[in-house]
Formats: sequence, structure tokens, C-alpha cells
Amino acid sequence: MKEGVRLTEGPIGKQLFWFALPLFGGSLIQQLYNTVDLIFVGQLLGSEASAAVGSGGLLVTFILGLFTGLGVGVGIAAGRAYGGEEEEELHRIVHTAEGITVLGGVVFTIVGWILTPWFLRMLNTPEDILEMSIVYLRIYFLSLLFIIAYNINSGILRALGDSRRPMLYQLAGGIANVFGDWFFLYVLKMGVEGAALATMLSQAIAAIVTTAHLCRMKGAGRLMLSRIRIYPRTCRQILAVGIPSAVQSMVMTFSNLIVQSRINILGVESIAAFTVYFKVENLVYLPILSFGQANASFASQNMGAGLLGRVKKGTWVSIAMGIAVTVAISASVLLNAEFVFGWFSTEEAVIHLGAQIVAVTFPFYFLYVFLEVFAGTIRGAGHALETMLIVVFNLVVVRLGVLEAVMRIWRSVQGVALIYPVTWAATSLCLFLYYKKGRWCSRQKNV
Repeated sequence: MKEGVRLTEGPIGKQLFWFALPLFGGSLIQQLYNTVDLIFVGQLLGSEASAAVGSGGLLVTFILGLFTGLGVGVGIAAGRAYGGEEEEELHRIVHTAEGITVLGGVVFTIVGWILTPWFLRMLNTPEDILEMSIVYLRIYFLSLLFIIAYNINSGILRALGDSRRPMLYQLAGGIANVFGDWFFLYVLKMGVEGAALATMLSQAIAAIVTTAHLCRMKGAGRLMLSRIRIYPRTCRQILAVGIPSAVQSMVMTFSNLIVQSRINILGVESIAAFTVYFKVENLVYLPILSFGQANASFASQNMGAGLLGRVKKGTWVSIAMGIAVTVAISASVLLNAEFVFGWFSTEEAVIHLGAQIVAVTFPFYFLYVFLEVFAGTIRGAGHALETMLIVVFNLVVVRLGVLEAVMRIWRSVQGVALIYPVTWAATSLCLFLYYKKGRWCSRQKNV
């Protein structure tokens, strides 16, 4: 089998670090799309436009959650097939994944366009920014097929041990996004629709170049457009991991939509502050996510090869590296919170509220390392249902319960922020206990 990188042999720490680094770079570039939008919108159009961009952002994430989860299923299935050297199975996985991409992208773009006004009203979006929010989200939905295609294609490449090329292709899209924002907002003087068009341009480029790369590859991972179809048995295999991951992502996003509706009650300045916070948060969240993703790919290949001992070592190496990076970044942001928030907003009230949010969450962000890495190991072993149940219970049921209690006694941005570290701790503890129990690896060969 060609054009792949084996994660089943070699120094574990070195492999995980160099695999995670491009994942971080790619995620950072992907977030650059919306971040650059926010900077241009905040600086040129003001806080109301920033709130319009951010107030319904979780709606798109909710729809994407389905396909992100299916992408996880594709990546785990492909990684296990590659690790086990099952070429025909890998071929079927690649083409089934592309079939799901096309079908899902078209259907959900249409549904999203039609239901956008209803969704935004359900989120208690203020009337003074409602029309701008509708325009932004409807154009964003036109990017959905490209976003799904890039994420599915990247998942396949990462399953084959290649995390560098997805980053490079995302970089091409990121450069296009910066140019698009400058052209549509600064030159053409467009409103929030210009930011959405820039995002669509960038996502289209990233999707097209990853698809072209898969078509040029050699070996079982090569994509042949004429053979795209949904193979029933392979689809069931993907869905066995993908559906629990998708349900987890969608239900978590639904809970975040409820949180957003509570944030919206606090007013435009609070909406803008949380919108900026979720961008600042990426400075620490994305490295953690990268270690979790790297660990999941590492676990899936090594599980396919039957190397359980190597999987366990990789888990603790990922945790150690993740905590070291998280503590360093969190401390830096805490010491310079108002300066960092000033990158995204010129309004003192928004900057001040954002600094208050960071002071509540960032001292405890290292807890999220345990959550992502343990979940990656368990999911990489094919036990996505168990991961889903643990995460959904804590980050949805417990989180919403804590939110309602806090909003009764402390209705403020700090009160909303408090729900995050509380539920990170609860989720990490539950995942650790399940990991120690060992049911996720009971049928694997310990080599």
C-alpha cells in the first residue's frame, strides 16, 4: 500500500508530536476563516455586525456536527483498514465516504437555506441584528458542501498517516480568505455578506485541492470519481462509529445553542464578547484538539495492527504533551487578556467582558486535555458509543443543569463561563474511569 505513513512503528512521542503539529496548523488555518472575518467585520462594520456573524454560528456547527461525526467514522474505519493492510476495504471506505459527502452536502444546504430565519428566531437573536444574521448564514450554508468535502478528505488522508498535506491545502484556502475579506469588505464596501462570500471562496479552494490530491494518489486510498457510491456494508461500518460521534457532536452543539440563547439575553455587548472569546479560546483549544485527533489516528492504526500496548503508551504521551502546551498558552493569554481581545474589537466594554470570561475558564483548561485524549483513544478503538454517552451526559445534561442553576443566581458572562470548567472536570473523570476499566480494549491483542 502506497502514499501512507505507518504509525505502528517508531518512537511514539516523536510520531505523535510531528503528526499533531500539522493538525494544529490545519485547524488554526481553518479557524482563520471565521477569525479574519471577525477582525474585518469588527474593525470595519462594528459590534452589531460582529454579533450578527456570531449569534448564529453554532447553527452551522450543529449541521456540520453530523458530518464531522461521520468524518470521524471514516477516519477510524480507514485507519484500521490501513493498519491491518486491508486494501479492498480501504477502497470501499474512501468511495462510500465521498458518496455520503455529496448526498449530505446538497440536502443540508437546501434545508439550512430555508430554515435559517426560523432557527435564528428560536435562538432569541435580537431584532436589530436579525436581518444581517440571516444574510450571513444563508450565504455560509452555500459553503456547506465544500466544508464537508474538505473535512472528509482530510480525515482520509490523516487515517493514512498524512497530516501535512491537509494543512498545506487549508493554507491555500486561508490565503484566499484573507484576500476575499479585503476585497469584499474593504474594496467593495460590502456588509456581512462579503465576509460570508470570502469564507465560501476559501472553503471551495480547500475542498477542490484535497479532492484532486485523492484522485492523484496511488494505492487503495486513491479516489476514482466514477466509482463513488455508497457500499451498504462499508456504510454500516462507518456509521457504527460515525453515528455516535455525529450524535455527540450534534447534541453538544444543541446544548451550546441553548447556552447561546442565554448569552443572547444578556445583550449585544455580551454576545460580541462571547463571539470574540470563542475565537481567543482557539489559541488553547486547537492544540488540545490536535493531540486528541493525533491520538485517535494513532490508536486506530495500532488497533488495526493489534498493538494495544503501543496504544496505551501513546495515550499518556499525548496527555503529557497536551498539558505542557496548554498550561503555557493559558498563562500567556491570562497575563495579556485585554491586549489579545483588542485584536478582535475596539470597544472597551467588549474587551472588558471578554477578559472576565477568560479569567474564569483558562486556569482550568488543562482539564480538557484529559477529555480529548481519553476520548480519542476509546473512539480510535471503535468504541464511539461509550464515548458519546459519557460526553453527552456531562457536556449536555450536566452542563444545562448547571447553566440553569447559575442563571438564577448569577446572570452574567462570568456565570455562563463557569459552566465550562465544571463540566470539563466531570467529563474527564468519567472518561478516565472508563479507560481504566479496559472494556474498550478487551478484545485486542496486547503486543
